[in-house]
Amino acid sequence: MTEQMRIVQQRTLGGPEVLEVARVPVPDLGATRILVRVHAAGVNPVDWKLRQHGYWLTPPFSQGFDVSGVVVAVSQGSSRFAVGDEVYGMPNYPDVPDAYADYVAAPARRFSRKPVGLDHTEAAALPLASLTAWQALVDTAAVAAGQRVLVHAAAGGVGHLAVQIAKARGAHVIGTASAAKHTMLRELGADELVDYTSTDFTETVGRVDVVLDPIGGDYLERSLRVLRPDGWYVGVSNPLEQETIVEAADAAGVRGATVCVEPDHVQLDGITALAEAGKLRPVVSETFPLEAAAKAHEHSQTGRTAGKVVLTMT
Repeated sequence: MTEQMRIVQQRTLGGPEVLEVARVPVPDLGATRILVRVHAAGVNPVDWKLRQHGYWLTPPFSQGFDVSGVVVAVSQGSSRFAVGDEVYGMPNYPDVPDAYADYVAAPARRFSRKPVGLDHTEAAALPLASLTAWQALVDTAAVAAGQRVLVHAAAGGVGHLAVQIAKARGAHVIGTASAAKHTMLRELGADELVDYTSTDFTETVGRVDVVLDPIGGDYLERSLRVLRPDGWYVGVSNPLEQETIVEAADAAGVRGATVCVEPDHVQLDGITALAEAGKLRPVVSETFPLEAAAKAHEHSQTGRTAGKVVLTMT
């Protein structure tokens, strides 16, 4: 193993141009941790939002939360994985974004076994977005067979995985997306699709049991109008809107919540099982080499990406 590795860092807040590839020591293993040789890292909207605004981070800091790779070292006392195992996960979310790198060290329970049948690029597209969808639909709304689930931005990173998770639980799934993305979403299992560019979903979808909303804004009020009494509105665009959402939902006679994703290896094991059963397939729209992280951010920020953008290390 080399003593130095590449990692994407930024010394100031700003546009994609602030990202730079630095060379730093490979991280120490530490107790109850594994060292993973990263093969691919997912790009998420939170990455470029942190790049612009920092929020809870002050520059300099590194970038990225999703990884897929191979275990190259295991600390004493850690028995979850062995050297050579292929793994994926959210290693250090939310405190240390360090996935855009050749190596990452983190607690073993932040990872799951990489799904058989998915390559590292596909697996790196899953953790943060699929856990967000899972925690919204399964943990919060308890989606069940026969329910009608409306997924906004259904072709996006969280949305296209939410469509599949809801479908796997036996729901009737409706998605909003531009017409160009309808074929992809039908292939992923969506039962009904609404072209938001030409149609107001409130006039066509009827009553639904659950709304998953990665957009926010006026979609909150409009979504509340199509929910059945005691239905669930779950927002994943801004966790700081929790109080606003709960109050609006209460006034409409439904339930409301926001979800801020948390690492969870048990849920990630469930996602692995869905992928291996052929019920969950990540869509990777574009890949970029690590050195082109800035271009990857530019592409993700357009808001028109179908599925996920992924960085590759090899």
